[in-house]
Formats: sequence, C-alpha cells, structure tokens
Amino acid sequence: MTSAEQPASPRKKVGRRPGSADTRLVVLEAARAEFAARGYEKASMRAIGRAAGVDAALLHHYFGTKDRLFLAALEFPVDPQMVVEQVIAGDRATVGERVAGFVLGLWEQPEVLTRMLALVRVAATTEQVAQLMRGFVQEELVRRVAVELDVERPELRTELMISQIVGLAMARYVIGVEPLASATREELLPLLAPTFQRYLTGE
Repeated sequence: MTSAEQPASPRKKVGRRPGSADTRLVVLEAARAEFAARGYEKASMRAIGRAAGVDAALLHHYFGTKDRLFLAALEFPVDPQMVVEQVIAGDRATVGERVAGFVLGLWEQPEVLTRMLALVRVAATTEQVAQLMRGFVQEELVRRVAVELDVERPELRTELMISQIVGLAMARYVIGVEPLASATREELLPLLAPTFQRYLTGE
C-alpha cells in the first residue's frame, strides 16, 4: 500500500466542549473567575461560556440562570428566591414572623450555617468577595423584596432586615455572645419577628 493509499489519520475534533461532569467543573471555575473580574452585575453567561469553551446554551442547561450559576460557583448556602417567597406568600401582617422563622430554621441546618459563616468571614476581610456579595444580594434579594413592599424606602428597609440577620449571625455564632449564643429558636422568634415586621411593613 502506497502512502497515497494509507488511510487518513483521524482528525482531532475542534469546537465547543461537550457536556460532562468535567465540563461542569470547568464552567464553575470560569464563572468564579468572571464574577471576580467583573462583579455580579456585569458578568454575563456568554462571557463565562466563552471562557469555559462551551456554548452559553449549555450553561443554561446546567444552571438555568445567572443567579443559579452564581449560587453554584460560590456554593452560596441559601437561594434568595426562598427569602423572597417568605415575603410575598401569605398575610403581610405575619411577614416578620415568617422571615424570622425561616432564617432561624436555616441556621439549624449545620451545612447551611457552616457555609454561611464562611462566606460572612471571607466577605468581612476580602473586598473582592464583599463586592461580589453586595452585587448579588442587591440584584437578587433586595430589589426583589423591595418591589413587593408597599412602604416608603423599601430597599433601605430590606437592607436593614439583612443587616439584622448578618449581625445576629455574627454575634450568635462567630463571637458567641451569651445568652444570645445559647438561646433557643423559640426564645428568639418572638423577639425578632416584630423587628422584621417593622422593617418590612412599617407596622
């Protein structure tokens, strides 16, 4: 057989990376880099897909939306949509109790509490992470809750509620101030609920 008759060696395929478990990891790494470089608001699914070598459609297949990709990339312990649902579902007269009960219930889950405290600590000492958190919380939590509130300065009220939650987590779980650190959910709920209610509804 002459060289002209030799079968052609298979050509290496070029193009977009196919979907796989490894591809998901590559996408998450690319997402972390893109979010870190551009911030949550300016990062785009298209740019993340380009950096990962996949079509943006594959990102939507894996994660759905940019906020879901962010949650996965930073291993964010809580979906902000769950908090929004506590505000918009049910009687507004009991919204403070619902939100307070939801938050305290989350903290009773060790994996959620551990990840949340890790993010709080990093955000408190690393400006880049703090910037990412600010953009994400503003876009996906504050604004979504604010549009549901029929009160003056709804975004400020929502941020005050968030500050109460973060401050409580720091004092209760990081600093360990007593008797707050050992107080039960049943003790804290009736004390927190009126404060959240006042922030969210002005009542």
